[in-house]
Amino acid sequence: MFPLESRILVVDDMQSIRELLGAYLRRLGYNKITEASDGREAYKNLMTAKSQGFPYHLIICDWNMPNLDGLDFLKLVRANTETANLPFLIITNENEKHKVVEAIQFGVTNYMVKPLEEATLKEKLERTWEKIKP
Repeated sequence: MFPLESRILVVDDMQSIRELLGAYLRRLGYNKITEASDGREAYKNLMTAKSQGFPYHLIICDWNMPNLDGLDFLKLVRANTETANLPFLIITNENEKHKVVEAIQFGVTNYMVKPLEEATLKEKLERTWEKIKP
C-alpha cells in the first residue's frame, strides 16, 4: 500500500465525492490530501506542488468534469516528463466501463467504478501500489 505520508491529489467536480474520498483516505491513515474541482485546477496544483518540492505521489481523478476532464488531465500528466510515471487512478460511472480501455491506452495506472466504497478504494490502492512499487 502507498506509504501513509504520501501526498494525494483528489480531483472531482462534485464536492461531495471529494469529501467522501477524503474521508475514506483519512480512515485508511492518509492525511496529505489536496482537492481540485477539475483537471485544469488539478494540473495547476500538480505543477505548483512539484515546483515547491512537495510532489504528489498519487492522483485519484473522476472522468467526467467541466473545463478539463479526467482523460485529458491524464494525457497532460503523461505528456510531462516530470509527472509521466505518477500513479493515476481514474473513476468512471458504471455505464462507462468501455472508457477504461481508452484510459489504459493513455497510461492510466488503475480505475475504479462508481458507486465508491471504502473497501474498493483500499483494494485499488493496494493493487496500484503493487504495479508501481520500487
